[in-house]
Formats: sequence, structure tokens, C-alpha cells
Amino acid sequence: MASAETAVSHRDLANAIRFLGIDAVEKAKSGHPGMVMGMADLATVLFTRHLRFDPKAPHWPDRDRFVLSNGHGSMLLYALLHLTGYEQATLDELKRFRQFGARTAGHPEYGHLEGVETTTGPLGQGLATAVGMALAERKLAAEFGADLVDHRTWVFVGDGCLMEGISQEAISFAGHYGLSKLIVVHDNNHITIDGSTSLSTSDNMRARFAASGWETLEVDGHDPEAIDAAFTLARKLGEQLGKPVFISARTHIGYGSPGKQDSEGSHGAPLGAAEIEKTRAALGWPYAPFEVPEAIRAVWLKAGERGVAVHAGWNNRLAAAGAPVRDEFLRRVGGHLPADLEARVQEGLRALVATPADIATRAASQRALELLTVAIPELLGGSADLSHSVLTKTKVQATMTREDFTGRHINYGVREFGMAAIMNGLALHGGYLPYGGTFMVFSDYSRPAIRLGALMGAQVVHVLTHDSIGLGEDGPTHQPVEHLAALRAIPGLRVYRPADVVEALESWYDALTRKGPSAFVASRQAVPQVRRDPATAVQPFRGAYVLREADGARDITLLATGTEVSLAISVAEALAGEGIRAAVVSMPCWERFDEQDEAYRAAVLGTAPRLAIEAASPFGWTRYVAREDDVVGVRGFGLSAPAGELYRHFGLTVEAIVPKARALAAR
Repeated sequence: MASAETAVSHRDLANAIRFLGIDAVEKAKSGHPGMVMGMADLATVLFTRHLRFDPKAPHWPDRDRFVLSNGHGSMLLYALLHLTGYEQATLDELKRFRQFGARTAGHPEYGHLEGVETTTGPLGQGLATAVGMALAERKLAAEFGADLVDHRTWVFVGDGCLMEGISQEAISFAGHYGLSKLIVVHDNNHITIDGSTSLSTSDNMRARFAASGWETLEVDGHDPEAIDAAFTLARKLGEQLGKPVFISARTHIGYGSPGKQDSEGSHGAPLGAAEIEKTRAALGWPYAPFEVPEAIRAVWLKAGERGVAVHAGWNNRLAAAGAPVRDEFLRRVGGHLPADLEARVQEGLRALVATPADIATRAASQRALELLTVAIPELLGGSADLSHSVLTKTKVQATMTREDFTGRHINYGVREFGMAAIMNGLALHGGYLPYGGTFMVFSDYSRPAIRLGALMGAQVVHVLTHDSIGLGEDGPTHQPVEHLAALRAIPGLRVYRPADVVEALESWYDALTRKGPSAFVASRQAVPQVRRDPATAVQPFRGAYVLREADGARDITLLATGTEVSLAISVAEALAGEGIRAAVVSMPCWERFDEQDEAYRAAVLGTAPRLAIEAASPFGWTRYVAREDDVVGVRGFGLSAPAGELYRHFGLTVEAIVPKARALAAR
């Protein structure tokens, strides 16, 4: 066996990747073979000589992270996982590429297949998510030491990744903070879907990265020894210089295909049977589809075993760390909250009811965070250059700097999209519960990363303040109208819009104790505290509840969220003066309410006519009211004026709503 392994060349190992990719795409009649063929040499050197991983322990906390940002070339990753011995990456799964129920989805999807660190495909987001992973490594190393945390994040990117605007946000952030364990490898093949990259870009990528504080290298992406030397130098320079490293690897898309190399024709379609046979001959691979000779398999599996001893050494260091450090580290990376958290939150709720405060819900959020950041050391805040407006920073949170990664509040700069994607990476890496704030209207900038986080179930909280026309004079450019509906439309995203300081703490606690992402929506303007009864200070969070029941059988039910809950109470009181019995339902989180059993939902909503009140687009409310006309909202963009004048203009006042409610109750 030893002599057979010795006879296996780098070319053989790389061709195993190429042809597994070619064959899977051909069988599926769908996929992207060209990138797989072009980056196979780079991937072979990385996985056989540099990447630190253990296929038998895919969740080992101190493994290197590998992110395929150019996720359309997913078969490159699937082939690597299969060849190195990941249990779930079977040959049958490769043969089921892009088929219903397969782990081998068209683009890599987090949670479907062990070894896939993040979902990629929307170009540029993989790079930005990887920046978050590299940041998590630096921060955990600063907290727990290099004996427990000392790994790299390797990223493959394509030309499309670097054209997307989010790439600059990520590159600038990583360079500024000196993420020295981050290495990005560019598939510099000069081809995009439309043809040559010269059609649309002429950037000097090395100069671009250097301008953002990176060290840069260049290499022939098909020379294994040169690649090995470049990867070795990148590891060394990153640590010596305290910089991330960018490697421009000149490659050929569709490498080895006589008719499609260096052509967009190999990018997004199968090569075709005839071209595949020519490619087999050109590359010296005379094997049947999906066949990899045992000698080549043996070398690949041995490469997968390189990390076993390294992992064992890490386990020994973890055991020697002592129980307090070991237990806290494992709790953090395992995603377990502190055991006393529930009791501390309940104590906090009782205190809030005992000392009412009429404050903006952004300030209510900060009060909740003051409690939570003390109780949860992994709760990691930040904002997109709006810390004093979105109120994400608490007294116990020092600012993180490149000299001191222990700080628990991050200045992301004016990079909303980048912030959201970086937080996804922090969450996926493990060890942190990230949250970050911006104005709600700028969730449009963040939305692609919010959506991708929801697809992955990444536990991130997006703090979105200045949530309505209530922000006033800044005008319609900054006044969200359609944003609540747009966020609620994202599957898997919980949207919280609390009415006061009590609901704010309840919402934060719910967001942190349930897996998946959340949006915490908060106001600029102050609101009355609506929860003041000590008997209801602590109650199960069900997304919606009867805040004020009618005196007798209901004539109408008023539904509201956030700042409009107190308005709904005033409307109910005015109606009571007319003998109309109105209940008020506060609905801080539709998604959580919809999860409740039918009996609870029916009891809360009641059988009387329902009127919804929310300073936002009426879109979506018809799941709870009979028709869109039964919503008092904002139909159109806002205006630049004081908040009170805007509420009057849009009919969000007691005087304007009572007649609507009266007419609806009489129907």
C-alpha cells in the first residue's frame, strides 16, 4: 500500500476532485463544473497540507474554518468532504447532487452536511461571513488563550464575490481590525457569466486589498509547489504583520477541457458527454463516472487523518485547563445560556413593573441589555456607526479594538450589510451571541444577510430603531413604512416590536432563548409603560396577549404593536365612555403568536370585529383582521414634520380612530 500511495501524484488527487465535480454536474444536468476544475489544485494543496480539520469530529471548536464564498462551485466542497472521510458526504450523496432531499444542495447549505460551515451562493456574503468567523477566533483567543483557540479561516472567492459591494465592507473591516488568521484565496480566472471580466471591471485586486490593510500575494493556481509556498508564507506573514492575507491565484476556469477551458461555457452548465470524454483523455483520467481508484482514495483519506493527532493534543490542553475555564468554554461554544438567566430576567421584570418608566422602546431595549450583558458574557453588541442613537452599548461593554479583542461592543462603521453578515459568521462560529443596531429603514441594506441568516438559523439579533413616522423631522427617507411587512415576510425571522420596557425585556429574553435570528424593532419617541400590574409582571411569552379585556362581551378587539399599543388603550377607554366594550391585544411578535395552539389564539383574538393599529404599511394584517380597510396604518411614505403632527396627519389619533372602531363594532 505504501508504494501505491507514493505513486499517487498531486495531479491524481486534484483530478479526483475535478471529475467527481464533472460527473455530478453531468448526472444532475445542472451545476457549475468550471470553478471546480479551476480551483482543484488550490483545494488539494489546502486540504492535504495546510487545513487543520478532523472529519471524525466535524464540530471540533478549534478546527480551521473553510468557506467557499463562490458557492456555485459547491461540488468542489462536496468532493473534498467525501474524499477526506466526512461520514455524511457519501458517494451516493454526490450522485444525488441537486436532487430533492439530498445533502448536496445546489449551493452549500449550513446544517445539511457536516463540513459546510456556512450557506453560500449569494456572492460576497461568504467572504463577509468568514470575516465574522475570523473575528470570533480572535476574540475567543483573547478570552481563553491560544492553547484553546488558535485556528485560521480560509476563504475561496471568485470574481463575482469581489465585485459585490459587501466585499468592500468586509475587506475594509477585516483590514482595520487586523484579522491575522484570515486568508482569502481569489480564483482569478478572468471569467464571469457574461464572458471576460474585462467587460465590466478593471480593478487591481492586490492594490485594493493592500489599500484596506491586507498583505497580498500572487501565485500560479495550478502549480502545487508554488501554491504550497504561498500558503505557508501567508500563514507566516499574517501572524508577523498582524494582517489578513489575500492571495491572487491565476487559474483557468474549466481547466483541462479542450473545448471549454477559459470560457464562460464551462461556468454554469454541464460540459456534455462528448466534452467530458475529451477532458478525461486530456487530463489522463481513464475512469468511469464517479470512480476514484483505491490508491488515490487512500491518500485522500490519509490527508483527512492529519488532524486526528492535532485534535487529540487540543483535547489534552482542554482537560488541563481546569474545570472553571473548561466548563465555561464548552458552555459558550456549545451555545448554552447561563443556568441562572431565567431567574435574573424574572427579577428584572418585577423591578420594571415596580418602578414604571415612560421611555422610548430603544431606551427600553438598552435597559434590557444592561441586565442581559451582565448575565451573559457572550452577548456581543455593536452598531453601524449609530451607538448613541440605537443604544446598543451598555455599561459593562468596553469597545473592541485591534489591540484588545476582549471588548464586547464593536464599531462596525457605516457597513449595515457587512455588519449583518459578520454577525452571521460570529454566530455560526460559536462562542458568541451577536447583536447589532442600525436605523430600521437601513434594514434594506442588511436584508440579504438577514435573509441568509434566517435560512441558516443563525442566532443573531438585529436591533432596528427609529421604527416609524414617529421619528419625525428626518422625513420619509428615514421613516420606515413597508419595512415591518418586509421583515415579517422572511421565513424563520422573528420580528419583535415591544410596547414598553417590560415587553422589551420579555422580547430580548425570548430572542436569546430560541434558536434562529430576530429583529428587535424599537422607537425613537417615548411611550407610556402599559404593563404596571405586579400580578402580570412575569408571564409566559406567547407573542400576543390580552392587555386590556372588555367589561363584558367584546364589541370590538383592538390589535396593536409597539408605540401604538398605548394609543389602542386610549381608544378603548374612549369607546368605553360610549358604552362600546373594547379589548386591547398587544402583539409584540406575530411569529411567536402564530406558533401558539389554536385555542389560545382564538381566545386572544376573540369573535368580535377586529381593528388593527400600527404606524406602518397595513400589508400583512389581513391574517388577523377581515380586510385591509380594518387597519389604521400608513398608506404611503411619511413626511418631514414633528411626530405628533404626522400622527394626526395619518389618522393615528384617538379622535380619528374612534369613529372607525365605532362603525366596525356596529357592523
